[in-house]
Amino acid sequence: MLANRAAAQAGLSGPRTASAVRSLSVLSSNSPLASSNNSRFGHQSPKVVTNPLFQQQRTLMGIVHAIDKRVYRWAKGVLPPISKTENIALGCGTIGFDRDIFSGSPSLQHLIDTYEPKLSEEEQSYIDNQVSHLCSLLDDHEVVTNKDFSKEAWDYMRDEKFFGMKIPKEWGGLGFSTHAVSCVLAKLATQCFDANATVAVPNSLGPGELLARYGTPDQKEYFLPRLANGTLIPCFGLTGPHSGSDATSLIGSDCVVQKHPETGELGVVASFKKRYITLAPVAGVVGLGLNLSDPDGLLGGTGDEGFTVALLERGHEGLRMGPRHIPLNAAFMNGTVEGEDVWIPMTSILGGQERCGFGWNMFVECLAEGRGVSLPAGSIGAAKSVVAGVGAYSRVRKQFKVPIAEFGGIQEAMAKAGSDGLITIAGGDVMNAIVDNHEAPMVISSVMKQNCTERGRRIVEYGMDVAAGSAICRGPNNYLGNAYMSLPIAITVEGANIMTRSFQIIGQGLTRCHPHMSDLLKALQLPASEEKQAVQTFVKQFHKIVGHGVTNFFGSVAKGIGSTFSTKIRSKTAYQNGDDLLAHHEKQLLRLSNNFALTADLCFTLGGRLKFEELLMGRLADALGAIYLGYATLHHYHRRRGIDGLEALTEHAMLRLENEAQNALYAASENFPGPLGPLASTVMKMGCFPLGGLTRPYAEPGDVLTKEVSKLLTTPSEIRNMFEEGIYSAPDGTIHQMTDLINALPVCMEADKVASSLRREKRDPTADEANLIAKADALRDALIQVNVYEHATAQEAQPGYTRPALVGTEERFAQLDKTVFREAA
Repeated sequence: MLANRAAAQAGLSGPRTASAVRSLSVLSSNSPLASSNNSRFGHQSPKVVTNPLFQQQRTLMGIVHAIDKRVYRWAKGVLPPISKTENIALGCGTIGFDRDIFSGSPSLQHLIDTYEPKLSEEEQSYIDNQVSHLCSLLDDHEVVTNKDFSKEAWDYMRDEKFFGMKIPKEWGGLGFSTHAVSCVLAKLATQCFDANATVAVPNSLGPGELLARYGTPDQKEYFLPRLANGTLIPCFGLTGPHSGSDATSLIGSDCVVQKHPETGELGVVASFKKRYITLAPVAGVVGLGLNLSDPDGLLGGTGDEGFTVALLERGHEGLRMGPRHIPLNAAFMNGTVEGEDVWIPMTSILGGQERCGFGWNMFVECLAEGRGVSLPAGSIGAAKSVVAGVGAYSRVRKQFKVPIAEFGGIQEAMAKAGSDGLITIAGGDVMNAIVDNHEAPMVISSVMKQNCTERGRRIVEYGMDVAAGSAICRGPNNYLGNAYMSLPIAITVEGANIMTRSFQIIGQGLTRCHPHMSDLLKALQLPASEEKQAVQTFVKQFHKIVGHGVTNFFGSVAKGIGSTFSTKIRSKTAYQNGDDLLAHHEKQLLRLSNNFALTADLCFTLGGRLKFEELLMGRLADALGAIYLGYATLHHYHRRRGIDGLEALTEHAMLRLENEAQNALYAASENFPGPLGPLASTVMKMGCFPLGGLTRPYAEPGDVLTKEVSKLLTTPSEIRNMFEEGIYSAPDGTIHQMTDLINALPVCMEADKVASSLRREKRDPTADEANLIAKADALRDALIQVNVYEHATAQEAQPGYTRPALVGTEERFAQLDKTVFREAA
């Protein structure tokens, strides 16, 4: 196949190819031309008997090698140059389950056997006690209004090492697992999103974790204990005004290696303008991303040019930190880090001089935790808040004398919020376990960041729709509004979702996770002096890619037909059997994985143009995300099996994920781009959907299942108990809207049952029944109230203040003879 394609590129197709072979064969030693040439010079060649077939094979092999070389050179010319940064990125992080999906053969059992999220007794105690106490110190409305925490809250976070959870115990930190940090952040998000953001940064790109991994002994000894006990609050300065989601471009953050003019000490002179830096206004130390250059060769072979991280303490000469941004309505500290011609000694380069130019490696390997763990933890907290709080509210709140939980529109919103919540929790659990297994999966972390923050936004939107007026009036009674305004921030930071989805996930996934692409790319990057070996590697990997595509094509066809048949004949209640639930949906995910892997192989028809086909990559990112999260959801069911109602919720989630993956792949097949797009589209449709629409069997959950899931989420159930795990519950006697709603739910449910019984039996209530109904009515009346303020602003509270509109009204009435209706009448 490769030879034929190359021949076509060289214009050696059909009869011309045969002619070329015949022409070249005359140069063989037993050809008449060769014999005549020998005799012309008087040489009598000995008669050698040769095998014509062997000679022909040698000639054909020579042509094939020549063609392979031409194809290699053509591919090398077509491929866009891979920068040093891109090469480093391809070698950073780890691959694992993401590679299994790209291969088309992931295994649920492997996922179950390998990854288990768990908390130690110490970690669980910390979540139950220290995290709960911090939540009790935070009035979310007050924090947002004041745009800061109280000193008591800041001191408590420092004293209890909230900023040092990931720092090893030997340096004074807590040494917690990634799963523990995720659970802490999720619980904080159920009370105050600003606390979630504030605690997240020091425990991801701190730079505490960077120091623990890469710092020099002196840097570790000085910084880590101070970071662990909160003496120094850290931040990481990467993004600039012209960087945006391409933070590692480091535009406007340059430094040049120089010697100090007075001491001769080696260091760098840096100028930088950083924006959007969380905790910068209060940070005591900043990890600063810089683009280092060494025009005079002063590094002397120790260290390199490129992305470098410097450690600067507040007060460093020339460093300016303090001005704030205000992201939407949020209160967490976020601001600028700037400096011009700032002298930085080599001792302040993170890791010392030998780590100059190593910043990209540091950044990428640690970024997996920030993107894949910290940000999704906020969505997990939002999911728990919506299910626990809004689920209860939908029973407490009545319209037309009926709890709104009985309305179809509410049921649809609650069921989607619940299944999206389950998906987010399940994805987070697996991601946490992967990182705790000492892996740094860049592709899965990108999927988690983009997919889970988007689902978090949708979950809160569902909650806002259900809670309606109580969710839009600000005040202590509103437990959703600030989350609603905060989630777009999570979607924007650490790589905007629109870029992560449409470029990064598949762009990095194809080159990093495809089982054969990495070696092929490396071959294309080899210098001309190694061309012989490069051609051999290229051809070998190219053949493997073709074979991989063929295998996935026929696997897709077979699994597509089989999965369609099993889906069509499956009972709508089959999910109630947990074994059937697992077996059926694993089969569907394996089919979709084959479809995805085939599509990924077809992307190679685009060559270097793929990186510009962002609509295609976005759809494939949707498919990949749905497949990964589907496996995570089944992993969660396997671990938590036994919770009453979990089968129905898992079924609802899996049906939606399978539908998402199917629709994304179908849209890709309908819009496959490029000169070979029509051919690729045809192959994709034949492989993924061999019987057309019949082999697209996945649909959204039906109404019966939706109602069942909604009921589980809006009535006392083990499913609600599962979502209430890890949320903040205020102590008895404390006014706290979400806690009060959760506590009111069983009372209102029981009162509704009594009232229904009274109507059915046409009798008056007993004294106990009347008291129960009265208690429920009082709770309902209290819990549907929204906050009201005499003064909305400090200006309004000033003595003698009159609202401008009322001043205007008085002025207009002053010009009238009659100022009230009765006088006019």
